[in-house]
Amino acid sequence: MGHPKKSAALRSDAQRNRDRILEVALAELTRAADTPLSAIAKKAGVGQGTFYRNFPSREALVLEVYRYEVEQVADAARELLCCRPPELALREWMDRLAQYAMAKAGLADALLEATSARGTMKQLAHGPLTEAVTRLLEANEKAGTIRPGVTADDFMLAIAGLWMIDPHGPWQTRAGRLLDLVMSGLRADAPESSPCGNSSPCGD
Repeated sequence: MGHPKKSAALRSDAQRNRDRILEVALAELTRAADTPLSAIAKKAGVGQGTFYRNFPSREALVLEVYRYEVEQVADAARELLCCRPPELALREWMDRLAQYAMAKAGLADALLEATSARGTMKQLAHGPLTEAVTRLLEANEKAGTIRPGVTADDFMLAIAGLWMIDPHGPWQTRAGRLLDLVMSGLRADAPESSPCGNSSPCGD
């Protein structure tokens, strides 16, 4: 029977290797859908055996990279609400969502190369992102920083233009302008007169 501390350390090392592979794969597959798996393993600093134990095929890797990115975006909503006023948390999360949208454009090509399963990306993203949006909108409605009654579906329709922005162009500027317009629309008719929805200055 293995020593508990040694087993825990091995599990921790394995998780770090897995996370490192996913981080590298996200960047590399977004940049070039046909990046060789051997190149991803090398850049991640892991051996071929370790790589294929975690991801036995290109399809397995691409699906897990996409799931990983969705989870990172969804978790960011919770983290931002813990340390930012609701309105700032929402706007910063929207920037994070824009980064996801640009990565998704690259990963779409990788996913199509790896699998013919249509709708896979939408299925993976729908639940976690809807939950994150709902959490942010509810916090802002409670704080009086956005108009009441906005749903996650309303929000997703409002930002639909993100998916039309060319990820290879000056997407930060275009996305920022779009998201500022969406934020202004969300604030319209908010019950509080303060731009932050409370008596404290913005950013505090």
